Amino acid sequence: MDDTASHRESPQAIDHLILGGGSAGCVLAARLSEDATRRVVLVEAGRNIGADDMPAAIASRYPGRAYLDPRNIWGHLKAQFAARPDRGQATSRRRYEQAKLLGGGSAINALMANRGAPADYDEWAALGATGWHWQACLPWFIAIERDVDGQGPDHGHNGPLSIRRIADTNLSPFVAGVMQTLAEQGYPPQADQNGAWQDGTFKATIAASDTGQRLPTSVAWLTPEVRQRPNLEIVTESQAQRIVFDGRRAIGAVVAHKTGAPQTIYAREVVVASGAIHSPTLLMRSGVGPAEQIAACGITPVADCPAIGSNLMEHPSIAVASYLRSSARESNDEEHHEQGVWRFSSALPGTPTGDMHASILARSGWHSVGQRVGSLFFWVNKSYSRGRVALNPSNVDGPPQIEFDMLGDTRDLERLKMALRLGARTLQHHRMEPYGGPVFPASYSPRVAALAMPGWVNRVQRGLFAGVLDLAGRHRHRVISAAVSNGITIERLLADDQALTEFVRSHVGGTWHASGTCRMGQADDPQAATSPTGCVHGVTSLRVCDASLMPSIPCANTNLPTLMIAERIAHAIRSE
Repeated sequence: MDDTASHRESPQAIDHLILGGGSAGCVLAARLSEDATRRVVLVEAGRNIGADDMPAAIASRYPGRAYLDPRNIWGHLKAQFAARPDRGQATSRRRYEQAKLLGGGSAINALMANRGAPADYDEWAALGATGWHWQACLPWFIAIERDVDGQGPDHGHNGPLSIRRIADTNLSPFVAGVMQTLAEQGYPPQADQNGAWQDGTFKATIAASDTGQRLPTSVAWLTPEVRQRPNLEIVTESQAQRIVFDGRRAIGAVVAHKTGAPQTIYAREVVVASGAIHSPTLLMRSGVGPAEQIAACGITPVADCPAIGSNLMEHPSIAVASYLRSSARESNDEEHHEQGVWRFSSALPGTPTGDMHASILARSGWHSVGQRVGSLFFWVNKSYSRGRVALNPSNVDGPPQIEFDMLGDTRDLERLKMALRLGARTLQHHRMEPYGGPVFPASYSPRVAALAMPGWVNRVQRGLFAGVLDLAGRHRHRVISAAVSNGITIERLLADDQALTEFVRSHVGGTWHASGTCRMGQADDPQAATSPTGCVHGVTSLRVCDASLMPSIPCANTNLPTLMIAERIAHAIRSE
């Protein structure tokens, strides 16, 4: 295709071309278009989601259905989660859900709205992201929020995102029982997950409207009034194929609509906001990244930037679950499932306070089986393992190669093992006996994911198995061991450290918190891909703005930190 012959606009017509309409992209589009002299075009590969056309599964306060809909995610995206150094090979690749619709992760995630530790952002500044220390970030967190029940000067009340905590009256019996049990074990209830950074339990902080609906950025920031701005154009169901350069200056991007031929959109500045998986992928397809790897894929390098695609981070996860008696279950199908949070410290050398997290789940799936299972879903809040995203040399236009290597740092492995021990101790505590049992190890395995997919066959299977669980009585432990945990019992794992290690290596999952692959830092830092304002090193007129900018992973669900990043990058652009 001849780029110059297929251009959509002259290079001067568009000021900012934003590639990716996820959490960050929608914020950028809204903020940059506030200046009526700037023309902004937002391109999103997925479909449009707005206030008037949100599907029920996305709008729901219970988010467990949205990320299973294949219309909402990138198909065929798989990742290697953990390497197997004992066998000299990687574990099998598993599906890795990443949002593909306007609003991105904010349209399908768990609605969790937490900031992380102040030390997270001081660490960013120490790693070269000048100006990103906590005291500089806090005002932007405050500006994002309309916190309906948070108290004190560190909470905002006029922002676009409604934030609230689960009410005591809405806690399921199981979640309330876990929190009471943890209090006896030295983890007292704390008032505010976004307050002082300390260990304990918290009622979950979520982003939901006053009517209980989800607030994706495509609704909270791209309001009907914003969408009507004449200087803002939102183009959905159109995928950016590559960035176009004049020398080392980005001048636009080739974009393909699902029903039409690719065309080039020119702009003064290109901002890549496609997430920590797809942002580095797009940059590398465009010739910006590790030059040797790019050339090996048959792409002419534009700029050698070895850091692009490296520093891939996640929160490694594992779970402990328990069958719930009917009296202990969540009775409201639409109630949020992640009702409680347990933050604790591993005390491993070099780890910070609150380096571990557990979501206390009132239900472990949207379906009939999930309603009968409560769980502690653990993740390493401050992980140290690092992976990479790379192009597939045999199919550079297809899904990238994603290698998380989640347990590459042994501290992450040891902390997940610790989590399983603590989780089992909590759910097997005598205070938990009225709520159900038995307790068993769990994970988001391919089999669990497949069973959760919609369809009448799965519905029949889930219904039958739910009935078996209820009727199994004293044989329930055996049924769960055979049908759910593949013969692995929590008792065996607690008694055999090697078996515990093997289970964690085989079943570790992520939390859909991919980040870090275009890390901010100084130009002379070979591990940094972008400046503290998102400008890509080695080229001009090209920025990145999403979770891939994070130098280290925060102790938080990454959506709220990503929104903070987008607000700050938008302000930096407008200030320039």
